[in-house]
Amino acid sequence: MYANQSLDSLVSALESKMDKRDVFDQQKEERIKILKEKAASTTALREKYLILNEIIDEYEFYSFDKALEYLEKNIKIAETLNDDIFLNKSKLSLSLLLVDSGRYKESIDALNEIKRDSLPASLINNYYIAYKEGYSGLSYNTTVVRSKVNYSELYTAYQDSLLIRLDPNSEESLRLKEKQFRDSRQLPEALKINSQRLTNVQMGSRGFSLITFERSLLYELKHDKVNQKKYLILSAMSDIEASVKDSASMGVLASIMFQEGDIERAHRYINFSFDDADFYNSQLRYVNIANNLPMITKAYNERSAKQKEKLKNYLIFISILAGFLSLAIYLVFKQVRKVADARNKLKLVNEQLQDSNLKLNNSNKELKQLYLELSESDKVKEYYVGTFLNLYSEYIDKLDAYRKLVRKYIVTNKTQELLELTKSKQVVGAEIKLFYKNFDESFLHIHPNFIAEVNKLLVPEGQLIVKKGEALNTELRILALIRLGITNSSKISKILRYSVNTIYNYRVKVRNNAIGDRNSFEDKVKNLD
Repeated sequence: MYANQSLDSLVSALESKMDKRDVFDQQKEERIKILKEKAASTTALREKYLILNEIIDEYEFYSFDKALEYLEKNIKIAETLNDDIFLNKSKLSLSLLLVDSGRYKESIDALNEIKRDSLPASLINNYYIAYKEGYSGLSYNTTVVRSKVNYSELYTAYQDSLLIRLDPNSEESLRLKEKQFRDSRQLPEALKINSQRLTNVQMGSRGFSLITFERSLLYELKHDKVNQKKYLILSAMSDIEASVKDSASMGVLASIMFQEGDIERAHRYINFSFDDADFYNSQLRYVNIANNLPMITKAYNERSAKQKEKLKNYLIFISILAGFLSLAIYLVFKQVRKVADARNKLKLVNEQLQDSNLKLNNSNKELKQLYLELSESDKVKEYYVGTFLNLYSEYIDKLDAYRKLVRKYIVTNKTQELLELTKSKQVVGAEIKLFYKNFDESFLHIHPNFIAEVNKLLVPEGQLIVKKGEALNTELRILALIRLGITNSSKISKILRYSVNTIYNYRVKVRNNAIGDRNSFEDKVKNLD
């Protein structure tokens, strides 16, 4: 089903699985909890041994330390029962666990404690598999030529012995044949066997993860990057579903993403892989991750630093622009005040003129005509409102023209028009909203998880909820500026256009809802990713 999807849709599916890792892990923990309760409820050693084997199966690729702990418990039970089959089976499981975690020498030491002649036929294949895998790992990782040759010969010997015993259609036999074809670069034959193996496994199983990972190796040899990534993604998705922490797919995928310049995903994937390796305690994965983690982390940090510098420059520019706008608004209101004073004076003069013109009919008619013109001037008030709204983008060039216009209105006694022109605050509000919108979008582009991370620092009843249609609210904008290093309330008030007291009250309100030490809340905000 997944293999036919496009690469982009597979990446989306993988990241959806990554987000649900805790859900899958919780399901596994629940299964383990039930088994532990079942084991604790029985005193029969044979029954307890079998239940502990189920727990070991759950822990095998989930937690090395826990799997080792329960294997050692089963070895003690087998020794108490004096049951050679139980004892040898547990030692073989221990050897395979050590191999899977990269502890090859310890695995061989554990195998050497087993007497070959004491093994039943049902365990011989596992015995050869454990030796084969152990010597394969030693041969690959040793740098001493003589030792490498010796380990390679032993690996070949155990592999040949195993092939003779295996059913040709068994999984282990098919896997060995596929590896032989892969090593000899007979890739079509290897892919054919791999396809046969895939029909026997389901997504969410360790077998599916392993077979798809080995298929990605074949496509890597074919230089087919698209299919290599597809099957690495499928392998990683299966590992997440199965709560497999001993996984190689995600680390390899991170390396490819880094090579392709997708630093964001490379950083996320390599850290995801590191968390799994740390949880499992895998020496082998630590070594593989250590080869890529420093380079990816360095590239990610450098890119983040560039983005922060870019945002800082944007904020400086916006702040300067806001300063110019504030100055322009101040000058406009100053002129409006002068016009208002002039209008009051003109009103007084008009009243005096009305009283004195009672005896002059002609002058009285002219005054009536003047008032009619003033009342009709309301029809053109939208023009002046529009002129005011355009002041934001043309405030420098048109400031002098506006001054002349004000003077003209005063001279011609058109004071009502000036008063209407200066009432509207729409421009300021719109520009402030636009400033907030640009600030919110720019900040959340760099810190997309900021709101969620802030809410982790707050008690449930003090969570900051953003209204529909908004990106940030006032409290979050204040915290965003603090995250950017602007902590002075006076500076914050100038940028967000609130009073210093208002900013202070918002900060106190949010701190009072902080979890733990309230005095360190803003320091925690500064350190959010």
